[in-house]
Amino acid sequence: MHRATADLKALGIEQQALKIGDLAPSFTLFNQDHLEVSSSDLLRQGPLVMSFFRGHWLPYCNMELEALQGINSEVRALGAQIIVLTPELERYTRALHTRLKLTFDMLTDLHLKTAEQFRLVFTLPEYLRDLYKSFGNALDRFHDEPEFRLPIPARYVVEKQGIIRAADLNADYTVRPEPSKTLRQLRILTG
Repeated sequence: MHRATADLKALGIEQQALKIGDLAPSFTLFNQDHLEVSSSDLLRQGPLVMSFFRGHWLPYCNMELEALQGINSEVRALGAQIIVLTPELERYTRALHTRLKLTFDMLTDLHLKTAEQFRLVFTLPEYLRDLYKSFGNALDRFHDEPEFRLPIPARYVVEKQGIIRAADLNADYTVRPEPSKTLRQLRILTG
């Protein structure tokens, strides 16, 4: 896993991803309850905190969801919303959403179409696929696609006009931004 992270960093995936000042791509995806959610509708209501999530099987992702849940009321008080995008199918997001008692939407980014637009997607190397499978992480089943593709972890703050105002991403799946940093970024944005 350390080798795969080093390889990703060497490929420059972090530098290729969308950055501060870029226009966030528009999307319409289904949430955990199979309701359609549009980024343009959300942005009309205020800024977005967008987190790209790998899956229910990764403890670091689950800890991030819990951390985001911990700041959700403050995010809402600042007029913003949290959304999580994952390649996982709705049956997995619905179960996790319920188990963690989340109060923000988890959106299924089927076949990583939105993550691709943010330039966050990579294919798991062959040498890790069998290891993932041995842990029960059947990404092909969880994502309904044969390729073992994932997004690198990323959190974006997007202003109402769709411009990215904060971008925290790291090819190392164990490194996630502190929730307090996201709140500071939002406070600066909302003045």
